[in-house]
Amino acid sequence: MKKPRGVHDILPGEVERWQHLEGVIRELTRVYGYREIRTPVFEFTELFQRGVGEETDIVAKEMYSFPDRRGRSLSLRPEGTAPVVRAFIENNLHTWPQPVKLYYTGPMFRYDRPQAWRYRQFHQFGVEVFGSADPAVDAEVIALLMEFYERIGLKELTLEINSVGCAECRADLTGALRNYFTSRLKELCRDCRARLGRNPLRLLDCKEEKCRGLAREAPVPLQFLCSRCEAHFQAVLKELETLNIGYAINPCLVRGLDYYTGTAFEVTVLDAGAQNALGGGGRYDNLVETCGGRPTPGVGFAVGLERTLYALEQQGVKLPGAASLEAFVATAGEVAAAKLSGVLRLLREAGIAADRDYTGRGLKGQLKQAHRRSARWVVILGDEELSRGNMAVRDMDTGEQAELPETELVRWLRTRQSKTDVLVKDY
Repeated sequence: MKKPRGVHDILPGEVERWQHLEGVIRELTRVYGYREIRTPVFEFTELFQRGVGEETDIVAKEMYSFPDRRGRSLSLRPEGTAPVVRAFIENNLHTWPQPVKLYYTGPMFRYDRPQAWRYRQFHQFGVEVFGSADPAVDAEVIALLMEFYERIGLKELTLEINSVGCAECRADLTGALRNYFTSRLKELCRDCRARLGRNPLRLLDCKEEKCRGLAREAPVPLQFLCSRCEAHFQAVLKELETLNIGYAINPCLVRGLDYYTGTAFEVTVLDAGAQNALGGGGRYDNLVETCGGRPTPGVGFAVGLERTLYALEQQGVKLPGAASLEAFVATAGEVAAAKLSGVLRLLREAGIAADRDYTGRGLKGQLKQAHRRSARWVVILGDEELSRGNMAVRDMDTGEQAELPETELVRWLRTRQSKTDVLVKDY
């Protein structure tokens, strides 16, 4: 049996890198005042059709959709914002103190062509803020995103930002885009020809090189911003400057989802090829209403964790690897074997990571196993030492060995743990 194409196993040794990222996420969102939300991995398909947009590549081409036993169409979530919006509405979070600041992590699913750092089941970290249209909130979610990258050690990043305007701005922009691209219809890819009549703004987001070239000469949202959207965008930029966050205005940046209004941003990494976007987001002031709630402004972002880990690897940033075993308990003799389980429990209750042999190896084989497991210490229970009320402890790094009573074992280990910055609970 083999796994399906486009998914991957996260094995011990690698999973610790994920745990490190998740630890950074939990601490960072805590200090910013965000609370975790967990939504189902599947929703009714209509949620994504209405929220994300039927003309987006995600909904039109990439969703895993299927009927349930009553014939209702369900879809594995391809992104995190629409489910969080649905949860916000359904659970009446508008009654909470505003703004409501949430974050999530978890798997998403898209039927896309697998690449080095793109999978069909992938993981995202995202934040969503509901209930405030203040430009300072836009700047805060961007600041949180940039601080996440800073904390994990990722460098050579560019924050690209734009404003895609509101419905009032879009009317003139849509007409100008339709006129421009209609005059170049034969040069467009098949998908863009289909999009032209329904949503010309999506042509600015095409990944085909010939369409990207045309987009660089096309009318752009910044040319059509109303006074309110222009003031909001300039206020966001001013907030970023106050926070000493550098940015580059990208007039063609519209993101790949239909719900964005106003601020849109992406973080890209240098020398990552065409797929260089690590994360991004923007404002979606109409999405809650589109999904059936009362009008509520919102803003957020999502980060691809596989892409982030790949970028860290490319830059040579080392994250914590497999956790080493602190103590391995070995035995020699029948009396010692009877004592083993009690000593193992003693260590574990003290918060010391400990293990033993379960295959019947002799003492020499147990010591080899301790070495293979990278154990820091080996606690050796021998009948002779136990007859004196003692046990031996060997430091596998230095070769130092001591004989001490069981009542001193934890204290002895903890004294040496402090030298290696290993934290254990009070005993």
